[in-house]
Amino acid sequence: MKRTKKITIWSISVITVIALLLFPSIYFINFSLNHKYDIKTDSVESYRYMSEKYPWIVGWVDSLRTHHELHDTIITREDGVRLHGIFAYAPETTDKTAVIVHGYTDNSIRMLMIGYLYNKELGYNILLPDLYAHGKSEGQWVGMGLKDYPDVMLWMNIANNIFRGKNKETNMVVHGISMGAATTMMVSGHENNSFVKCFVEDCGYTSAKDEFAYKLKQMYHLPAFPYIYTASLLNKMVNGWYFSDANPLNAVKKCTKPMLFIHGESDTYVPTWMVYKLYDAKPMPKELWTLPGVEHALSYHDYPEQYTVKVKDFVNNYIK
Repeated sequence: MKRTKKITIWSISVITVIALLLFPSIYFINFSLNHKYDIKTDSVESYRYMSEKYPWIVGWVDSLRTHHELHDTIITREDGVRLHGIFAYAPETTDKTAVIVHGYTDNSIRMLMIGYLYNKELGYNILLPDLYAHGKSEGQWVGMGLKDYPDVMLWMNIANNIFRGKNKETNMVVHGISMGAATTMMVSGHENNSFVKCFVEDCGYTSAKDEFAYKLKQMYHLPAFPYIYTASLLNKMVNGWYFSDANPLNAVKKCTKPMLFIHGESDTYVPTWMVYKLYDAKPMPKELWTLPGVEHALSYHDYPEQYTVKVKDFVNNYIK
């Protein structure tokens, strides 16, 4: 009888421990990676948001839309998933091209301020994809850059085909913000075509594991161990990858092309210490620009003129 009681208590204890680990992990990956949570898919709402947040780009956006110069395009991956993007030609014919990658839960429309920088201010062709499970692209689970960088590399080839004109190749910069910056860095760590000249990453994280551990402590006052590890294992079972696999830090170590790192010094979403680790890991050529008092993904918003000059000076070194 005592043995049975001990086994019962032991079983209850094991079940309780598993529940305490499993349920928070299920909640965490659903809240963090399931597309139905706060993904910006409404185009009308996104345009309204941009007009309020970045009023100086409204005339440019309205002109493109009125004259049907902001084009929608769809590509289909080998697995049948349809991905959406928007693009616009430069005001004058050029092979200078920017592929611009949005952040976590955002979409292509909500990156049009960087589109304005390149297209209106610098005279570039632009292409802005909706990442998997974002905007008008299909998909359910957010990839944190790991599942996105192959798609962005596909979009880069599409952009080269659209904009190269009579030339064999464009001259391309890839510019990402937040998760888009993480994606950009992961692109940079792989072999890229010769038309890719440089990269700009703005407030990207060192790894999904680091970012999730930071947010878990910040939002819920919970330690990384064991919760991030059990959530990562569960994500591996559901989506096929561990949080540590989404690792821009490892990617930039292999990047040989120029990269500009940008980060707000008051960023409490992707903490500023991450950019220093990323910058130190990246071989030359590279540049670092941190902005005092700037919060997450607001460097261009708070300092549009300085941001434009900084990006212009950087890309002009590598794109002629």
